[in-house]
Amino acid sequence: MIWPTEAIWEAVSPLLPGFTVEVLPEIGSTNSELMRRARAGRMEPVLLVAEQQTAGRGRLGRGWASQPGESLTFSLGLPLAPADWSGLSLAVGVALAESLHPRVQLKWPNDLWLADRKLAGILIETASFGEGGQAQRYAVVGVGINIAPRDGAGLSTPPAWLQEVLPDLDAGSALLRIAPPLVQTLLAFQTFGFAPFQARFNARDALRDRAVTLNDGTSGTAHGASEAGALLVHTARGMNAVTSSEVSVRPTP
Repeated sequence: MIWPTEAIWEAVSPLLPGFTVEVLPEIGSTNSELMRRARAGRMEPVLLVAEQQTAGRGRLGRGWASQPGESLTFSLGLPLAPADWSGLSLAVGVALAESLHPRVQLKWPNDLWLADRKLAGILIETASFGEGGQAQRYAVVGVGINIAPRDGAGLSTPPAWLQEVLPDLDAGSALLRIAPPLVQTLLAFQTFGFAPFQARFNARDALRDRAVTLNDGTSGTAHGASEAGALLVHTARGMNAVTSSEVSVRPTP
């Protein structure tokens, strides 16, 4: 695999001074590595790509393993200081979906779907370092995207892959499409929050106007994301704003 690291650096470095791109042949988890570096005081902006990830992590502790060429796995780490963090994963999803293909949809709170199958996942982790007025917040945005066909055994949602709609796209060219808009989105979110992304998320919302079931058994109809990034679900008890990332939402069979 030939990675377009120089082209990505040229596009992103004017936006993020000190930005670097690293590609590793194998690592446990790119998110874990960048969080480890941040705890050690290394808080520079960096895009860390793994050709193979052996201990990747998804939401709710789920694993995400990857094989070379089969998927694109990377983490973007940078200092970030928005006034409100609500809706960050939704804004990231908007950036990814709009960079990839018109048919890619967003499944609240941090998945990309293609024809009701999971194409990609997002895992965002943050940590604060320092004290008082010297404290800094470092954000790590982890992304895993299926590029080529993969086995769906053991997965709660059947997998989709990018080459279904973009057959000539490989992991490197997908990363070049994604990285600059992702950085632009994070900087815009830092300044404006989620509100400017609300309509763009709802335009690609895979759950909108569908019957859904929460993992506590509550059922209702999804009505898109609020200005704060909550999932609006109309239930028998009225409109419910779902905010916890620990809540699992599925279309009702």
